[in-house]
Amino acid sequence: MRRQASIMHLDLDAFFASVEQRDKPSLRGKPVIVGGLGQRGVVATASYEARTYGVHSAMPMHEARRLCPNAAFLAGRFGAYRTASRIVMAILEDLSPLVEPLSLDEAFVDLAAAREPLDLSDEGIRAVAVRAKAEVAERTGGLTCSVGLGSSKFIAKLASELDKPDGIHLVVPGTEIETIAPLSVRVIPGVGPATFDRLSRLGVATVADLQRRSEHELVRELGRAHGTALHALAFARDDREVSPDRDRKSISVEDTFETDLAGRDEMVARIVRDARLVAQRMKATGVFARTVTLKVRLHDFTTWTRSRTLEGATDSAEVVATEATDLLAGLALDQGVRLLGVGVSGLTTVAQDRLFEAREDHEEIVPGGAEGQGRAAVDVAGSGAGDRTGSGSGAGDRTGSGAAGSAGSGVPEGDATETLERRIPRWLPGADVVHDEMGPGWIWGTGLGRVTVRFETAGTGPGPVRTYDLGDPALHLV
Repeated sequence: MRRQASIMHLDLDAFFASVEQRDKPSLRGKPVIVGGLGQRGVVATASYEARTYGVHSAMPMHEARRLCPNAAFLAGRFGAYRTASRIVMAILEDLSPLVEPLSLDEAFVDLAAAREPLDLSDEGIRAVAVRAKAEVAERTGGLTCSVGLGSSKFIAKLASELDKPDGIHLVVPGTEIETIAPLSVRVIPGVGPATFDRLSRLGVATVADLQRRSEHELVRELGRAHGTALHALAFARDDREVSPDRDRKSISVEDTFETDLAGRDEMVARIVRDARLVAQRMKATGVFARTVTLKVRLHDFTTWTRSRTLEGATDSAEVVATEATDLLAGLALDQGVRLLGVGVSGLTTVAQDRLFEAREDHEEIVPGGAEGQGRAAVDVAGSGAGDRTGSGSGAGDRTGSGAAGSAGSGVPEGDATETLERRIPRWLPGADVVHDEMGPGWIWGTGLGRVTVRFETAGTGPGPVRTYDLGDPALHLV
């Protein structure tokens, strides 16, 4: 543990939705929901105005529409999010060379390694956060962020959650244990639904309850690694360093379908396509994979995950597709498939010239039910990265007429950026357009062969609305 609160966690507030409100003046102060627009779509981000209605990330889109029917439902614009993210990360990297991005919208910063000497007193650290927030707002056109300051990564991240949105929260060194004691045990990293249920059976609901359990008891209930780690974090013991070079653990692509897939030929075609996308990502990042994973979710939400470890490492789309297709064989898929995914792990920077036969298979089956329904899309996972969710588009849009779309398209949450960039169908609500006479605007809604556009930009104020035929030669997607 550090003597100063010299680790900062910066988290952009409702990032995707905030970028949309920044660039679309008519949506400022109104509920905005970004995600997959289809019947099986998932909320990627909801603005704080939408959250007051109970809408939250990873919620099925049809539930969000029920709770907040008058919100603007947008498919999202990866390019705009990536540009804003790069600005913010550059600000943080100017402050310290030790910046660990967790996703597009959040990162840890080691202030003790700052490029210029900093006052690391509580007052000095808080002043650094104030300046960082002001620079983020200025350079991104008004985006806000929440900042947590603490003596460890765990405490800094928790602190940013304690003063959202647009806040600064410093946990004074020496007060960590008393700060976290009254909080739900769910604030501790590694306590997901399954672990929470097991801890509940022990009578553990808060961190204080966890502090009263011995390490031996937690190890007996949860296993040595997990039990030991939770016992340490219950007393705020966390010596993890801020690591700019944190290794990526896996790369995967998943599709949720508007209509369940029933034919194996179509499933294989999806596997081949997704394997090609995974391989492209591997080549772009210069890595090779030793393990191929296939994920299949049935109509009743039963989820099969099958993995195969190879003798060598590959970045070949053909090899990934072949192994994933082979893993599909033997599964009983008569019910139809609602989600299909291909992933790779065991990443390395060294390739094996010759691949031998696979040497080890693994299989996991998760029974169907309500749990797990909130996740479904493309995942480009790094260690410790947040959830990435999304789904197909194609449902109507309350910001205009029914939105056009296609099954299987995805919108991510957190840093699952590859999906949003490569899969947004044309003419979806929220997409940027330009008209030869009216200038720049964004799609308000589509349907019946027509597209409705609101002509405005971040600097113009709310603009007029016009409707055109989809084939109008004067209207262009940006």
